[in-house]
Amino acid sequence: MSGSDAAQLVTPETTAPPPDTGQDAAYARGGLTLLMACGATFVAFLDVSVTYVAFPSLHKSFPDASLSALSWVVSSYTVVFAAVLAPAGRLADVLGRRALFLLSVAGFTLASGLCAIAPTVEFLVGMRVLQGISAAGMIPSALSLVLSSRPPERRSSAIGLWGASSSAAAAVGPPLGGLLVDSFGWPSVFLINVPLGVVLVVASYRILPPRTGPAGRMPDLIGTLAVALGVGGVVAALTEGSSWGWTSPAFLGALLGGAVLLALALLRSRRHPAPAVEISLWRSRKFRVANIAFVLFGGSMYCWLLAAPLFATEIWGYSEVEAGLALAPGAVMSVIASVLAGRYARAHQRVAVVVGGVLFAVQCGIWMIGLESKPDFLVVWLPATLIGGVGIGAVMTGLSSASATALPPRLFAAGAGLATTARQVGAALGTAAFAALMAVLGGESGKTLDGFRQVFVMCTVLAALAAVAALWLTDPKQKASQEKASQEAEH
Repeated sequence: MSGSDAAQLVTPETTAPPPDTGQDAAYARGGLTLLMACGATFVAFLDVSVTYVAFPSLHKSFPDASLSALSWVVSSYTVVFAAVLAPAGRLADVLGRRALFLLSVAGFTLASGLCAIAPTVEFLVGMRVLQGISAAGMIPSALSLVLSSRPPERRSSAIGLWGASSSAAAAVGPPLGGLLVDSFGWPSVFLINVPLGVVLVVASYRILPPRTGPAGRMPDLIGTLAVALGVGGVVAALTEGSSWGWTSPAFLGALLGGAVLLALALLRSRRHPAPAVEISLWRSRKFRVANIAFVLFGGSMYCWLLAAPLFATEIWGYSEVEAGLALAPGAVMSVIASVLAGRYARAHQRVAVVVGGVLFAVQCGIWMIGLESKPDFLVVWLPATLIGGVGIGAVMTGLSSASATALPPRLFAAGAGLATTARQVGAALGTAAFAALMAVLGGESGKTLDGFRQVFVMCTVLAALAAVAALWLTDPKQKASQEKASQEAEH
């Protein structure tokens, strides 16, 4: 990142250079740090995909629990995860990225073990909340550790590998979850996290370099609570709106209350010396546009991730395992595209996002037109899924690289938290849109071919809008400085 980037992002009170944080030691262990970060990210996102597959088994184990109560086994994780991301990013930059990373992985591992032995649905939901809090601490601290362990010219390739770990989780999650549930029951989808978590905690404690600089000032407590409750309220309303009712007091109260709390938190952050939200980051056009594109593409991608396996099971009659395997080729292509995009994203961030958004829109458009009630995997599903997988990998890596290169080193975790929050808000919007469209267009059964086609129309539009937004994914000051340097070099 150039000096002009840092200058425009850092507030007047923080213009002093960041303290020494053991950079030489961090660079020396860059590869191992990346491995630990990828492992934690893989586990966090694996827990999302495998839990969806376990839902029918949970219903059988807790027959007295309502479907609404059981839905919170999934929703509580995603809601809390989104709510705590931004505050966790701020805490990582203040308390130390290594410390928060270790604490979060340990908490996630403990919560996973307790989920597996949950005697009641209420206990299980409570442990899922703890998992969500821990995962929210893992993601921004993991990415900030990756960024701080690599010199600027090597960060994009590292981001590509880091992003590939979440794509890999999406690839193995559905088929692995189906096999685990069929063979060992629903507790196994949580128990699988325990040995992985223990290895990560022990290895990370030995590998990650300790912090050598002084701790920063704790962020505003009131503002932090307002951010968490505000994001949580908005995401909960969007996620559960279809079951609560779009005009119910619960939906309106959560949505409006969350929006008010978020507005108050942002206003408070403008004048607080240790803000809960580093709004100075949004002064960078690149970071601001990356966040907007994350919301748009997140809405498209997560809506598609909900619709695709349901289409395979409800319309084509696939089993859960077969549906997961049908999606695996696209997820594998997403992993490959993430790695390749990471190698070139530093110089071509805008191109990666624009092209990737168009490719994913093409996939959704093909599905909208070509999928019929009769299975046609080889001719329509597979080719389109491979195209979309490339698009997902390119967009997610390009946006992650763009947002990361717009950050000053002292705010790596805070920026990662904000960017991931934007992605999760988009996921909540996609979930809400899917539920609303299927409720209106899905007929008596709730799921019809025409209903799914309308969902794919919306996915196409949102992906295309993300590609259009990415046309502004540049930093005018950085571009001007590069042009000036080029002119000076010519003379």
